[in-house]
Amino acid sequence: MWNKAREMAQMTPPERNRWVDFLRAVSILAVVFGHWLMAGLYVDDAGALQRGDLIETSQWTHWLTWGFQVMPVFFLVGGYSNSVSWEGTLRKAEPGQTGVYRDWLAARVQRLIAPTFPVLLVWAVIAVVLTQVAFPRDQIRMATEAALIPVWFLAVYLLVTACTPLAMKAWKRFGWLSFAVLVPVTAMVDWLRFEHSVPYISFTNFLWVFLAIHQLGFAWRDGKFDSRLSAIAWFAIGLGVLISVTVYGFYPVSMVSAPDGFSNSLPPTFALLALGVVQVGLVLALEPAGRRMLDKVGVWTATVLMNGMIMTVFLWHLTAFVLVMTFVWIALGGIGLDSVPGTGEWWSSRPLWLGIYIAALLPFIAVFAKHERTFRPIRGGRTVPRARVVAGVLLICIGLGCTAGITIASPEGITGLRIWVVAAPFVGAALLGFGPVYEFIARRREKAA
Repeated sequence: MWNKAREMAQMTPPERNRWVDFLRAVSILAVVFGHWLMAGLYVDDAGALQRGDLIETSQWTHWLTWGFQVMPVFFLVGGYSNSVSWEGTLRKAEPGQTGVYRDWLAARVQRLIAPTFPVLLVWAVIAVVLTQVAFPRDQIRMATEAALIPVWFLAVYLLVTACTPLAMKAWKRFGWLSFAVLVPVTAMVDWLRFEHSVPYISFTNFLWVFLAIHQLGFAWRDGKFDSRLSAIAWFAIGLGVLISVTVYGFYPVSMVSAPDGFSNSLPPTFALLALGVVQVGLVLALEPAGRRMLDKVGVWTATVLMNGMIMTVFLWHLTAFVLVMTFVWIALGGIGLDSVPGTGEWWSSRPLWLGIYIAALLPFIAVFAKHERTFRPIRGGRTVPRARVVAGVLLICIGLGCTAGITIASPEGITGLRIWVVAAPFVGAALLGFGPVYEFIARRREKAA
């Protein structure tokens, strides 16, 4: 894998912004290690497996979430990458060609959703099997919820990606205003949520917050952050706002879950938008030094290697965690799980446990990473009708959102599975003209030929 990555690294065109790829890899790895660190299962005095949370037991760790909650950085990178992809598609399009956006969006969705199918299918099978052997359903739910919670990000990213052409038009016409208008919109949503208890309004911030950061990706590509002083100014202003609304305001310092159940991430709040501005300013201030670092063959090769498996790592890292915890609890009698998260004994054992999680993740990388970049044109290159694209994307987003929100495990029924939740992304993919069955048939035909 290293040799192949090195060959790809050596073929990188000189105009490519390597800092984009580096930030994509680092942001996902930060999420992975953050999850492994924050989620601490332990066995209580009665011998039952409990789901601990470092955020609840150690308040000082709330500050760590400012470094581990780096989804805004991924959306910054997404804005940059989507602008490159969309403008490249427009340049290649024939005059008067129809269906350009539909084909572009279907292709972007396909690249993102294809690695997600295996993890959904594996956990669907696990849930059904465990239900049939009378495993406690609350434990099944806890396991599926823990393993599949990351897919919420994919649903949001697909929605933001779908907005790319319109968002780029807004950027080119209104510039910074296309970002600035989303700031009061985010604050207004929070005001309606907390002051007037308007139901469900808070979920719209999944779009407003991350679309705002996505706009900054356009600004980055257009050179608006080329001045280091400009990036530092964004960092300083964002940090001032973030401190004022958390330390001196009513938003919690933690950017994920907090002991009182208030989350700055699910759904996003104005505080998370402020954190996003801080992170954007910081990573873009570091860009000149980072790009010099990435000129080194070894560093760039490692970046290429990680980006070739990054979705596999992201989608399977909590599966590895859950399987390790389950094995230790059932097969080994909970050895090593007798310390409550946040204690000195617990912290001293973290390096060992992180090493175990990495080892458990390696088989999933070996099996699934090689298929991550498999991509085929949509069914013979035929344009997908607009209604099918819209319906397909919505079904995928609904399915992934429900997978993270209510889990695929059902407390009732013979199968123990919410079949409609699992089926929605696959039906959506079929409407877009691709899916695992189609990929399997295509590969078999290639081998036969």
